Amino acid sequence: MPKVFEKDGFTFFFYSNEHHPIHVHVRRGDGEAVFNVEESVELRESQNMKVSELSRAQKLAEENRELILEKWHEHLG
Repeated sequence: MPKVFEKDGFTFFFYSNEHHPIHVHVRRGDGEAVFNVEESVELRESQNMKVSELSRAQKLAEENRELILEKWHEHLG
């Protein structure tokens, strides 16, 4: 499970057997969300995350979109 980065209690990561479209998982506490990042950062799904946590996670994903794309291509081709 390649970790992309951690910030403010959020962990952004991929699973080893990922698929397109390019996306990133984010976990905080017992909550998890998935953001598509290929064209822009868009929430795809979430579970057990508050709206404020989703908003912060999306902002972090937007700020780090280039890093996420770079790591995707490093780990998943």
